[in-house]
Amino acid sequence: MVTAAQQAPDRPVLVVDFGAQYAQLIARRVREAHVYSEIVPHTLTAAELAARHPAGIILSGGPKSVHVDGAPRLDPGVYDLGVGVLGICYGAQLVARDLGGEVARTGRGEYGRAELTVNEPGVIVDAAMPGTQPVWMSHFDTITAAPPGFTVTGGTPGCPAAAFEDRDRRIAALQFHPEVAHTPHGQAMLEHFLFDVCGCEPTWTMASVIERSVAAIRAQVGTERAICALSGGVDSAVAAALVHEAIGPQLTCVFVDTGLMRRDEGEQVVETFRRHQGIELIHVRAADRYFERLSGVTDPEDKRKIIGELFIRIFEEAAGGITDARFLVQGTLYPDVIESGTRDAARIKSHHNVGGLPEDMEFELVEPLRSLFKDEVRAVGEELGLPAEIVWRQPFPGPGLGVRIIGEVTPDRVATLQHADAIVREEIAGAGLEREVWQAFAVLADLRSVGVMGDERTYGHPIIVRAVTSEDAMTADWARLPYDLLERISSRIIGEVPGINRVVYDITSKPPGTIEWE
Repeated sequence: MVTAAQQAPDRPVLVVDFGAQYAQLIARRVREAHVYSEIVPHTLTAAELAARHPAGIILSGGPKSVHVDGAPRLDPGVYDLGVGVLGICYGAQLVARDLGGEVARTGRGEYGRAELTVNEPGVIVDAAMPGTQPVWMSHFDTITAAPPGFTVTGGTPGCPAAAFEDRDRRIAALQFHPEVAHTPHGQAMLEHFLFDVCGCEPTWTMASVIERSVAAIRAQVGTERAICALSGGVDSAVAAALVHEAIGPQLTCVFVDTGLMRRDEGEQVVETFRRHQGIELIHVRAADRYFERLSGVTDPEDKRKIIGELFIRIFEEAAGGITDARFLVQGTLYPDVIESGTRDAARIKSHHNVGGLPEDMEFELVEPLRSLFKDEVRAVGEELGLPAEIVWRQPFPGPGLGVRIIGEVTPDRVATLQHADAIVREEIAGAGLEREVWQAFAVLADLRSVGVMGDERTYGHPIIVRAVTSEDAMTADWARLPYDLLERISSRIIGEVPGINRVVYDITSKPPGTIEWE
């Protein structure tokens, strides 16, 4: 056991990214243990990593073999920094190869579930764990021998040195993935590394996040004024609430009501922020302007450009009246930072916090959520007292229902889709599945099909129901909703929404499809 390290953003656990699809997941699992983590590129030198004063370093997996030319490397000086180091998958192979072990090309990899047999309990794979336990593998090369001085604590049929460690040097490695749910004891292993090897303390809580953020916002803004483009989504809502917590009446929010939101959401945003949160709110009712500009437009990219550009112009008009505002609040999240700061990080869907503000706007940015993942943002929102219908609102595209209506966007078609979409969300919430799906919504297709209703032939529009499960929207699987729930959704939409005579369910995952239809 080592001396406890102060655990805060000034002493992060650094996740070195080698191009792994799970790098973000590792960082999130560390934070779930109430320890602050950051993702950094593998190109940083040992000196650059040391300058960040890490409490520990985790080497992520990666798609390449350690034997191929051009494979990512680690500055060997990292092993001598005196902080805990944990290699996972590719990271474990780097530890083995760099420190004198053997990584062989056996021609036989392990993918999926494997059985780990504990040879000699250690700090990471400890005596309290089962002697044989399932782990999740995804590797082709195999660690056949640990480096000198390391103890092999566990192996699998395909990898004799699947877990090994050197207690004195505070370096450990796991060929399998402890961060995934398929490794049942994986979180315990990570926590052994964090607490028993690195000496971290579980001080990264949402209360502490709010306390530090409030102090930072006050230091940045001082007595100046700030404005926030409030979209009604989770990110901008929590950002506004957090900044208001810090500077109170110095904040003014601008809510551009495009007419393309889900049913009743515009009124809900105004009710929440103006009446309950006491935030000064400029409510711009702009539906007529949007419908006028979108008249006759059917191309999805043209719709997106029109909606985004009009948002900017309307926001500028409203913000122009706040002549003394120096700061602009944005709901930028940590995945956005990863995107720009780590070249090996997988690309994720961009956020539409304020529709894409022009570069020549003369504001200094305030980004209080910049270090947080989406689940942490929701937790902060709950801690700040935002209502559940705001905090747990499902992700919504920046262009709103404009890209869930295939073809022309008109007031009548928006009203039809709002009605059908409300039924989808009501039924899923009634079934207790609202927080189990990432997104659930309706799409209005630009086609008609024949039907029979009340012994009469109909020629109506279909509604497409889309529901997916996901952790970060990079990939998504179609939700296996119960048949009786789908039946209720279909019956209600056809019975209650005029002009709809057919309901279909989209069972396409991402990839190959996308979550949205346009």
